[in-house]
Amino acid sequence: MELKIHPSIGVARLGNSTTEICLSPDSIGGLPYDADNSGNLIGPITNFKDVKGLIKRQGQPFKIFQDDGQEITLDTSNVTSIEWTVHLANKKAAWYQYSELQGNLLYGNENSYENQNIPFRNPDITGSERQTLIIDPGPRTISGKLSSIGFDRENAPANYPVQYPNSEVKYGVAVTTLGDLLTDNSGRLIVLGGYGNAGGDLPLTSYGGSSTWHDDISDGPVYCTVTFNDGTPPVTLSAWVIVGSPDFAPEIVNISNLSDTMFDVGVRCFNLVPEMCIDGQYNPNYIANFQRDILPIINRISRYQWVANVQSMMAFASYQFDYSDPSEANKSNRLNYAYYFRQNDGQPPVPPTLPQEQLFQTNGDNLFPMMPLNSGSNSVSNTNIMKFLALDQTQLFLLEQWANGYFVSNPSYQPFPVNQLDAASVGNCVGLPMCPGIEVTWSMQNPIVYASPYTILQYQDENWYLANGLTPSRDECEGGGCEPGDLTKRMACPWQADFFQCTVQYINFTDPSVNKIKLPDGSSTPLPPTYYSYWWPPQSPWDVLVGELTEEGQVAGGGIPAGQQMNYARGINSFTQMVQYWYSLGFIRDKNSYNSGFPFMLETERNNEIFTSKEVPVSTISGNPEDAETTIPVFFIEASTSAVKRKSNKARVLMEHFEEVGFKAIEIHSEGLGLPRSGTRNRR
Repeated sequence: MELKIHPSIGVARLGNSTTEICLSPDSIGGLPYDADNSGNLIGPITNFKDVKGLIKRQGQPFKIFQDDGQEITLDTSNVTSIEWTVHLANKKAAWYQYSELQGNLLYGNENSYENQNIPFRNPDITGSERQTLIIDPGPRTISGKLSSIGFDRENAPANYPVQYPNSEVKYGVAVTTLGDLLTDNSGRLIVLGGYGNAGGDLPLTSYGGSSTWHDDISDGPVYCTVTFNDGTPPVTLSAWVIVGSPDFAPEIVNISNLSDTMFDVGVRCFNLVPEMCIDGQYNPNYIANFQRDILPIINRISRYQWVANVQSMMAFASYQFDYSDPSEANKSNRLNYAYYFRQNDGQPPVPPTLPQEQLFQTNGDNLFPMMPLNSGSNSVSNTNIMKFLALDQTQLFLLEQWANGYFVSNPSYQPFPVNQLDAASVGNCVGLPMCPGIEVTWSMQNPIVYASPYTILQYQDENWYLANGLTPSRDECEGGGCEPGDLTKRMACPWQADFFQCTVQYINFTDPSVNKIKLPDGSSTPLPPTYYSYWWPPQSPWDVLVGELTEEGQVAGGGIPAGQQMNYARGINSFTQMVQYWYSLGFIRDKNSYNSGFPFMLETERNNEIFTSKEVPVSTISGNPEDAETTIPVFFIEASTSAVKRKSNKARVLMEHFEEVGFKAIEIHSEGLGLPRSGTRNRR
């Protein structure tokens, strides 16, 4: 009997509610589930926030299955006990400064952090003292039914070299826990992450990371030991868990999600589907399946309209012809469709073959943006440029097979050899682009971090860490496996800062060798002419439909009518405000989910009570009284918390939350922050 934990890589998400939780979806594009505070599933989620307006933490359940698909729990007759051990950590403060694709060893060893002279975060702390920058509460062990334990100082294993930042910070909120473990009424494990706290002692200097700052994003291994009462030897299993930011639009899937990335690595590097690809060589006669391999790409492209203004991508989901028709007569249509999808740059890229630096497909005077119309993994800096997004290699191969007629259209298809729960957990995360990403980054494209498809290679077991603690600067992409905290350490710190900035990008489309140029004041801006592109709107929405359908809701929302498309983060006007008010953002939900063919995605549960809005006459800017008849809506958060409290009872409760957690106002560095990564402060 072979047992496995599923998902093999789970994804939990931050929330700041202390009273309610939910559970991660079990399908790609699915909704989370409501659960009681022991992690027992109740049913489909009703609200993402509690009655106060605080976001529920999203716990990741881990389950044990036999190879025949039968689940094993404490209710299974021959099971005596199930013991779980999880080791979460956050290594961000001990890692290198955020640096786009510099450090990515898929570009060769010459691109290592050291060879690229990338500085450390917190560079004044050196040598062995850098280990103190890691948030490392040590492993936690739990067993039985309806148990719980926290990742705080109090529950650390005896003699473990625990590392936590100061419990008092000058700005924000100190990180004192990375979350909790629960077991439900059958002994399944639920991993809960932290509360979205971030704090430090120096003013913020950059959206990529600031010295002295920590947040409570984390990741690490999951271990399990199952003992039996029938003479079967004990079985020890392992998995991994990532704690990411909230998924504000869970029913909208990234065109290239993290499951696509892991599947691509599995196909090319681990012979996951040998009939498709052996040792990196694709089979030109492989028969794809339209419903399994192509339709998801088309559907994802179509759903971006609910979180971004991409009319040209909508044209690629309007069914100008029967996409499922494999006939020779339809081949020219399929080839023409596939013709508009750009190919991958090499890694490292080989000039002049640089398809990801090309925006338009041209034919004489005709032009059309190539697909997908998103930023690539580096449209920001001038090192390792990758301006526009391309599908991963396996997605492109399957698209090519479809275009050439090597496919069938059969809804009753044979799934790929990937467990549904394994694909679902990471399938709701960003796969591409990765700059650095949202949940994890480009290290997930490197086969060296995997033991097998969808399975993270572990550096050591928990007993080794009990004696030694975690290492601060070891690069897992050099080999040997991953430590707790390795999958999330390249992300921005605090995470909310880059979440505010990584929305839209102005991208030069004329010079493949340049993204940005220096201005006289020393700042950088995208080289003109530029094109307006998006990063990852399913995870960080930009344009959304207001969903307030009552008079009361519309009054609280500034009088905006339902159905008007508005900027998602309106009213949060700096990334310091995002660090404080991230939980006030709305969740995008399909209000017509009973009929999946006609989605109607609306913004819901936005904490409008926090925001103030005013119609500002253009004349106040132009000085021309005739412009007074044209107004622009401006959303903002009043500087006085007492003024916000007076707006309503709910506003008072929301403001009191900051008093409860001891939030301290954040300052910006005296030299300012310069232009954001996109090159514009415009947040229309």
